[in-house]
Amino acid sequence: MTELKEALFYKKLKTKGKENIVQCQLCPHFCVIKKGERGKCGARENKNGKLYCIVYGKPCSLALDPIEKKPLYHFHPGSMTFTIATVGCNLSCKHCQNWQISQAELEDVPFEEIPAKEIIRMTKEAGSRIISFSYAEPTIFYEYMLDIAKLAKKQGIKCVMVTNGFINPEPLKKLLPYIDAFNIDLKSINDKFYKDICGARVQPILEAIKLVHKSGKHLELTNLIIPSLNDSDKDIKELVRWIIKNLDKNVPLHFSAFYPCYKLTNLRATPPEKVIHAAETAKSMGMKNVHTGNI
Repeated sequence: MTELKEALFYKKLKTKGKENIVQCQLCPHFCVIKKGERGKCGARENKNGKLYCIVYGKPCSLALDPIEKKPLYHFHPGSMTFTIATVGCNLSCKHCQNWQISQAELEDVPFEEIPAKEIIRMTKEAGSRIISFSYAEPTIFYEYMLDIAKLAKKQGIKCVMVTNGFINPEPLKKLLPYIDAFNIDLKSINDKFYKDICGARVQPILEAIKLVHKSGKHLELTNLIIPSLNDSDKDIKELVRWIIKNLDKNVPLHFSAFYPCYKLTNLRATPPEKVIHAAETAKSMGMKNVHTGNI
């Protein structure tokens, strides 16, 4: 049985007439969590006034993937990466392709109990020198990811975080020394899109992207093009302009096609020509490393 891991980045609240209430400060939701309850992500629970990462050491998905699947095209191309995930996510995207685990509770999905050091052994045994935290949102299993990444660094194993970017600055800064590459999903530049489709806000994500870029860590961005929601020329141009202004033209940018799933089965799949057009638009605006995927 994996020992419960107390969460990092939370504080106890003093609320009149109420005890044992905590506020999680890992992500910009800043969930206020009562005793016996969990935050929006479903992965952090208040037990008697202490916040715990209840998915620590409990991955529900383990796989060996090509690094290009993350997608990372400019970080050790041709390599295989040992990829792990737990249940839970701090977003509620209506188009999530991994909703069976990202929107699930710990009790809903089979998992294995695997200590951080065992993940290192399994990575080596698989013949890989890269670990990826992916599939669902790794921010919500922050403590597990951090412990694995610290051990990996000592062993010369690279670590990759594939993330929605909805994380507060201080947790991200603490993580940066141990993560070698990031793929951040910049779903839109439009805050209304994030609120309506993802249950989040765009500004904290933009700040996280800038922080990763400033750190000098390898960074690639992905934009999933969803018909009628974020696929207009205006949407694409605004996103590219933000990247050029705040990052640089060399940051790899992936445009991917949407396929109907989860709560957006009413929409059609993205036509391949729409994805290609987005890539051509980005290139015409000066972006140097633009890729298309899922077509």
